[in-house]
Amino acid sequence: MELYQIIIIAAIIVALGLIAAAGYVKAPPDIAYIISGPKKKPKVLIGRAGIKIPFLERKDTLVLKQISIDIKTNGYVPTLDFIGVDIDAVAKVRVKTDDEGIQLAMKNFLNMKEEMIITALTDSLQGNMREIIGTVRLKELNTDRKKFGDEVQEKAQKDMNALGIEIISCNIQRIEDEKGLILALGQDNMSQIQKDASIAKALAERDVAIAEAEAARAANEAKVQSDMQISSRQNELIIRRAELKKESDVKQAEADAAYRIQEQEQQKAVQAATINAQIIRAEREAELKLKEVEVKQQQLDADIRKVADANKYRAEKDAEAELITRQRTAEAEKYEQEQKAAAQKALADANKYSAEKEAEGIRAKLEAEAAGIAAKGRAEAQAIEAKGRAEAEAMDKKAEAYKKYNNVALAEMYIKILPDLVAAAAKPMESIDNINIYSAGNGADGSPTGSVTAITPAVLKQTFDIIKNVTGVDPSEIMKAETLEAKVTKNVNFTGLENVTDVHVEAPADNAQTTTENVTE
Repeated sequence: MELYQIIIIAAIIVALGLIAAAGYVKAPPDIAYIISGPKKKPKVLIGRAGIKIPFLERKDTLVLKQISIDIKTNGYVPTLDFIGVDIDAVAKVRVKTDDEGIQLAMKNFLNMKEEMIITALTDSLQGNMREIIGTVRLKELNTDRKKFGDEVQEKAQKDMNALGIEIISCNIQRIEDEKGLILALGQDNMSQIQKDASIAKALAERDVAIAEAEAARAANEAKVQSDMQISSRQNELIIRRAELKKESDVKQAEADAAYRIQEQEQQKAVQAATINAQIIRAEREAELKLKEVEVKQQQLDADIRKVADANKYRAEKDAEAELITRQRTAEAEKYEQEQKAAAQKALADANKYSAEKEAEGIRAKLEAEAAGIAAKGRAEAQAIEAKGRAEAEAMDKKAEAYKKYNNVALAEMYIKILPDLVAAAAKPMESIDNINIYSAGNGADGSPTGSVTAITPAVLKQTFDIIKNVTGVDPSEIMKAETLEAKVTKNVNFTGLENVTDVHVEAPADNAQTTTENVTE
């Protein structure tokens, strides 16, 4: 196929599509689209879509919805009894949707608005209503409005059929007469009703009085008759009661016997039914127990199976968890060992470095201490040497001074140190708390305690003897001063002494004797 042929076909298709799109129409349910064209019979679209060929077909509309038409007589129209009335009614109409109705409506109401249709139909409906008014009486209009509306609808429908219109309903809204006769009829009816009511009331009162008198007479007769009948009936009642009592006793006896028989039969039936019920209950209980055993067995099997499955699942999960735990533990131990090795290596390096630094510090410290000790030794040696020289010089000077001392000076020195010697001799006595003496009285006074007091002089004498042996100086001779007066009075007179000194020698202990030497110039 040639390209231009394809283009022509495409153009034709596009043109057809544009024509179809331009001619597409869709009618709503209350409006009819009339598509007319070359065809003899037009196409009617109601609530559906269709295609209108442009330039060849045309679209017209026809209103199908219900239309309300206000029908008025527009003046007083005489009724059958020549009374002018003014009537206002409402008619509901619509276009018939069958083929004949659509064809008639198209001829009469095509493309007409609702107002135009109302105007066209109002005259016809009003004319029909006027005609019907002339055939009925005023009283009929008021008493049966529905009948009048139906007659108007039936009369007007004949004319509407020729137009393709259907009358749905016709209702009378208002009726007025020219002379107010409707009101007068109402009043006349009211008077008549009142009159009828009064007559009816009087008749009723008469009837009531007659009825009351008749009722009183009848009541009296009835009372007398009733009393007679009561007496007769009482006699009959007594007789009847006796008969009935007899019959009742017989019937009661029969009933009692029948009751006992029936009771026994019922007991037998009840016992049989009870036994049957117990048998059935026992069977049902046995079946129920079997069912319960089966259910319990199934439940037990299910529980055991669930427990076994759960234990199996738990064992598998525990094994997996234990395997994972072992793997992680091994990895953790490996990592921990690696960390420990690295830490130990770092610690060894740190200890080595610290030991090196500590050795260097100790070496420096020892060198400093050695230098200090050497310097201290030199200083102490120099100090000792200077001290020795000073002590030697002091001893030389002391020796020279001692050489210059005479007996008087020595005596003065011994007298100065005598209290210390006595205190030193008595010092051992301070530590004695209690003394147990086992003696025959060897003391100076013949008592055992005399030996205790003789200890201090003995110690002092021994001290003097030691000084004499070591130094060659006898302190006792110095104390005596080799004079008769000193021996007698124990007073020593030294030449060269300017002051007289009292020397008190006392032992520190509480139980020691005290010796006092008075030295005078």
